[in-house]
Amino acid sequence: MLLVLPVDLDDDLGRKTGLSTPVIGREEVEAAAVALATADPEDSDVNVLFQAVHAHEELLADDAVDEEVAVAAVTGVDGSDVQANRKVGEEVDTVLAALSTAEDVRAVVITDGAQDESVLPVIRSRVPLDGVRRVVVRQAQDLESMYYTMKQVLADPETRGTILVPLGVLLLVYPFSVIAGLLEIPGAAVLGVVSALLGLYTLFRGLGLEETVDTAAERVRNSLYAGRVTIITYVVALALLVVGGVQGYETLTAVSEAAGSLTVENAAAVFVHAAVQWAAAAGITSSLGQVTDEYLADRFRWRYLNAPFYVVAIAVVLYGLSGYFLPVAPAAGVTPLALDRLAATLTAGTLLGVLSTLTFAVAESWFAPEAEPA
Repeated sequence: MLLVLPVDLDDDLGRKTGLSTPVIGREEVEAAAVALATADPEDSDVNVLFQAVHAHEELLADDAVDEEVAVAAVTGVDGSDVQANRKVGEEVDTVLAALSTAEDVRAVVITDGAQDESVLPVIRSRVPLDGVRRVVVRQAQDLESMYYTMKQVLADPETRGTILVPLGVLLLVYPFSVIAGLLEIPGAAVLGVVSALLGLYTLFRGLGLEETVDTAAERVRNSLYAGRVTIITYVVALALLVVGGVQGYETLTAVSEAAGSLTVENAAAVFVHAAVQWAAAAGITSSLGQVTDEYLADRFRWRYLNAPFYVVAIAVVLYGLSGYFLPVAPAAGVTPLALDRLAATLTAGTLLGVLSTLTFAVAESWFAPEAEPA
């Protein structure tokens, strides 16, 4: 059996005529088309129903078709596409159950555009399809498909952000220029800011950083709600790093004025030597916050305490190496470390790392909780 199946995904037929669906049979479908045309002559689903009746008559008159032909109209619901597709599937099941035939049923779907065709996978899962016919008004060829495509594009958050945000920024160029003129700000500054915003947005989208930013924001929000100590310690560590950077820059400036031009190695040594203490304090603070959170979450391990000692060990080594390569600038209070002091700092850093590892490994072996018997 061949089933002609007109589809009205948003249920214009049921809402505007009050008819119950599905509508099964040639006479019933024609009557439903007349009722819908009477209620709303401009509705495109009127053409779908009449096209279904026309296709039914054509197939009956075709000598090449040697099987029974039936026609039935199915509808969805107005609103959610998921609910509409589900209802269409249920009505197709009702139609198939109502057809009294021993033949295999195949369907020819009649639609009025791309929106209704989104339900085709649902129909195909229930009955094989012999074809799909789209009915459009000749005076408005592809108009509905274009409208539906634009609607889908603008409904997608990712596509909407990609298209509308740059367009919105470009449209703001003129009002920004007017405001800049009123405030006596050069127009080049406005164009530079707008260009920078577009460039940053394009780079942000091109590198796919939106997922990374969303994930980081979600982690921060979860940490705040969970009362994690690391939120505070990370902020303090960041402040310490900023202070260290400022300290290193000021020391580098003072040494440059006192000693004249510096080589790249000397400049790096001065900056590291002045800032490494602050960086070490930042590392210790953040690692202690992490250890505290692990303890509060009952995930504490003794080896976690290695982190602050490793930070101190690395800081001692960097302090010694950078001090050895310092330039001679007594006026700025900077003198290079002697070779014996360099050896002492390197030895101290190495011993600190090794001893902390051994100490906490032994502590973990002694105080580790015993496994429960099976």
